[in-house]
Amino acid sequence: MRRFYAVRGGAGDVAEPDINAKPQDNLYLAVNSEWLSKAEIPADRTSTGVNSELDIKIENRVMKDFADIAAGKEKMPEIKDFDKAIALYKIAKNFEKRDAEEANPIQNDLQKLLSLTDFADFGKKSKDLYMGSYILPFVFGVDADMKNTDVNVLYFGGPSTFLPDTTTYKTEDAKKLLDILQDQSINLLMMAGIGKTEARVYVENALAFDAKVAKVVKSTEEWADDAAIYNPVSYDEFIAKFKSFDMTKFLDELLPEKQKRVIVMEPRFLDHAEELINAENFDEIKGWMLVKYINSVAKYLSQKFREAAFPFNQAITGAPEMPSQIKQAYRIANSAFDEVVGIFYGKKYFGEKAKHDVEDMIHNMLKVYEERINHNTWLSDETKKKAIVKLNALVLKIGYPEKIEKIFDLLQVDPEKSLYENEAAMDKIRTKYELNKLTKPVDRSVWLMPGNLNNACYDPQRNDLTFPAGILQKPFYDINQSRGANYGGIGATIGHEVSHAFDNNGAKFDENGNMNNWWTKQDFAEFNKRVGQMIDIFDGLQYGPAKVNGKQVVSENIADLAGLACAVQAGKNDGADLKDLFENYARSWMEKQRPEAIKTEVQTDVHAPQPTRVNIPVQCQDEFYDAFGVKKTDGMWLNPEDRITIW
Repeated sequence: MRRFYAVRGGAGDVAEPDINAKPQDNLYLAVNSEWLSKAEIPADRTSTGVNSELDIKIENRVMKDFADIAAGKEKMPEIKDFDKAIALYKIAKNFEKRDAEEANPIQNDLQKLLSLTDFADFGKKSKDLYMGSYILPFVFGVDADMKNTDVNVLYFGGPSTFLPDTTTYKTEDAKKLLDILQDQSINLLMMAGIGKTEARVYVENALAFDAKVAKVVKSTEEWADDAAIYNPVSYDEFIAKFKSFDMTKFLDELLPEKQKRVIVMEPRFLDHAEELINAENFDEIKGWMLVKYINSVAKYLSQKFREAAFPFNQAITGAPEMPSQIKQAYRIANSAFDEVVGIFYGKKYFGEKAKHDVEDMIHNMLKVYEERINHNTWLSDETKKKAIVKLNALVLKIGYPEKIEKIFDLLQVDPEKSLYENEAAMDKIRTKYELNKLTKPVDRSVWLMPGNLNNACYDPQRNDLTFPAGILQKPFYDINQSRGANYGGIGATIGHEVSHAFDNNGAKFDENGNMNNWWTKQDFAEFNKRVGQMIDIFDGLQYGPAKVNGKQVVSENIADLAGLACAVQAGKNDGADLKDLFENYARSWMEKQRPEAIKTEVQTDVHAPQPTRVNIPVQCQDEFYDAFGVKKTDGMWLNPEDRITIW
């Protein structure tokens, strides 16, 4: 661990408000403590803060629109497939019908699992199970080939565990959480018509299989390494790993055409696949699939099923209450038709004037990034040139997409059928659509985020930046707020996403999104040295009841650091008030979380908790010291040699 003159992240505890805090000692607390001391977390949420308040604002807006359109108070918008979202919303909010149906909608599909007699029978029916609303003990997906992003390829990995992450099994909370899941699952199976003794055996078998899976699938920290996902093996080599399960037959029936190779995301899981997926483990596999199934479909059934499926989620998140019925109905429709709803939101709530202003800010940030690369002191000229080529090739996606992806034309909603039956039918269409991508080139116009999402992202395989309309509002951005506030908000976010093109993952991908090391060996070694500094400065940082894993969150922290540095430079170029910039940067990460939610986030998220993302990036900016007159005796002081600069 490196030694720092003052405190990593400033003096004090960012999880506890201190209304007397000064910016020179703890910027986050100085800006946010008054709010933190008064804020109350809504009963159906795990946190509150800038992002959750923005999420609520967006959700309330569109929920009202849905209610008015469904009631005929507003006309149906002229957006393709939007009527399907409203139709699904109407089905989901009809709890009188859902309550009367009880477990009837799932009986046919549940019986398909219950009727499995042995491992051979499981193998025989595995393709049909995979196409349905079931979760098998392995995962396939289709995405761009990381070394040739013009073509789609088949990816393979292991299933998710019952607990949030493999590391959760090593905590003192593990047994308590698994006991809650056990009781919940037995109860749900009994509500579905299975006897208590039989249900208990199924769940005990499920937990036994989950314990085996947890030992071989990746942790969140391991998933944070994008390049480690890419492990191509020949089709024959892949098939040879499965002795008991007939993977040849399964893939022949499942895929639209035979593949020459498979990209293995989890080599360790593949190496252990045979000892997991075999006849001896059949009872455990069957129980595991039943538990996964009943817990995943309960939300589509009656209110009693919703309530019965809530305790485990409550234990993980700490939320006292589940979302209201009408809120759940909206969320189900929004989830199924997210891109369509996002286009509706973008067209209604995000204007062309704001879009052009944001575009100007992004171009300003890209110009600053290019200047910073050119003036970089530790990169060779060769690597600098290639970095600028990648920067200039970035594709911008702002607001919402102009066209709707074809999948939404294929999805259908039948008002005569139950909510579960509609969801199950759409699951089959989505799975088939995904697999059929193997016969088509990569569609680079597809957006990874809908327009009504309060978020942003960089896609290394498409080398594009997505800024949905949802995030392009106060406090991140407003055409009428100060330039300093805009640079501290959306400016830092823009810089953050651009920086992902050059973080420890993005640095391994070229301007076309192909995994291709374009660095010199010496430059990459120096870069990794600085990555190590970022790991060290965050590792073990205490936030409430948990400690941050520096390695797990390093990519996002690099992006935070570089994003803020570029926003500061762009703000200076634009004559912005830097105090305003730093204060709005601190405000944009304002958050109060439940202790249970903090634990889960720290175990499962590649982002550091929001409050911890303020002070360390700020401590590394020389301009902060000048703007606030920070001295060596102040809590926010870091010695100049300890201030990290990457981009």
